[in-house]
Amino acid sequence: MAAGTSRKITAASARSHTRKPKAMAKTPSKFSGIFKNILLVAFMGLIAIAYQKIRPPSPKTCGSADGPPVTAPRIQLRDGRYLAYKEYGVPKDIAKHKVIFVHGFDGCRHSVFPLIASLSQDFIESKGIYIVSFDRPGYGESDPHPARTAKSLAYDIEELGDQLGLGSKFNVVGFSMGGQVVWGILKYIPHRLKGAALLAPVVNYWWPSFPANLSQEAYKLQPLQDQWALRIGHYLPWLTYWWNTQKLFPPSSVIIRNPVVFSKPDLELLQAMSASGALDEVGRAVPRQQGEYESLHRDINVGFGKWEFDPTEIQNPFPDDEGSVHLWQGESDLLVPASLQRYVASKLPWIQYHEVPDSGHLFIFAPGNADSIFQALIS
Repeated sequence: MAAGTSRKITAASARSHTRKPKAMAKTPSKFSGIFKNILLVAFMGLIAIAYQKIRPPSPKTCGSADGPPVTAPRIQLRDGRYLAYKEYGVPKDIAKHKVIFVHGFDGCRHSVFPLIASLSQDFIESKGIYIVSFDRPGYGESDPHPARTAKSLAYDIEELGDQLGLGSKFNVVGFSMGGQVVWGILKYIPHRLKGAALLAPVVNYWWPSFPANLSQEAYKLQPLQDQWALRIGHYLPWLTYWWNTQKLFPPSSVIIRNPVVFSKPDLELLQAMSASGALDEVGRAVPRQQGEYESLHRDINVGFGKWEFDPTEIQNPFPDDEGSVHLWQGESDLLVPASLQRYVASKLPWIQYHEVPDSGHLFIFAPGNADSIFQALIS
């Protein structure tokens, strides 16, 4: 019997016989590549649409090809921008008291007219009062200033005073948002002041010195749509334009001029002023004629954004009583709660606080109040 032949099988050989054949690599479908490209293009299109929605339009600068004409006298600032202004009262060459008036939200150089009209002409002449009112940047016929801050506006006002020859010291009076501007003047150019009056100055609910419960209580007194508009301006300023122009949610009630923001005394006063013709000179279209973003929306972003300083920490600009600072507030003001003004006044004992009873935000235009305000300022 023949002996069988034995074969050795190595491990490598065994593996080669048991290994599964490799699957053929799938060739990418040209359709899947096209689908990915379509998705990418659609995504980029949505991004472009969203950007267009939140991106504010360019302002229609006065004097430009597509902008309103220049009709007011203007000064040119060091950076090339123009500020428009209007003068009232006695000629500045013979004036004893020179006053720069700072208008409020949605206002312009004409906004001082009802205040001037309520001042006694005999008082203006006997006291030698000169008043210049100007359009803040982006309003009326003053050039926009995209980099506007509380500090830059204070220096704009200083330069306005210098170019108009108001002397080394002058008075400032600011109403509403213009009153808030006066805090920057007190902070950055106190040496140029002879006196100052803040009339119902707008308060930033995020100033760090406010007790949280006090600021929140005052904040929640505002209409819900205004709470959201201010919250956007503080936390997401790049969305301010979109928020106040979109149609999904109600925008700022102040921007759409909803009378809900005014108290009963304010509404009665507005009716009387309208009947007398005191509002005719103001011009409702002038403030916004260059566009709403660099005027109204910029005001929200600056006024309710993050400030470089806290007004309650400002030092007394008149340590030797060579001048005075007055804060005037209507007791029934719905736009600016009196509770916050009282707190600010309590932290700054050098401020003379005047609270007008049974009055709202527009108390300065009520008969007799303008004389009282200017008498306190210049005395």
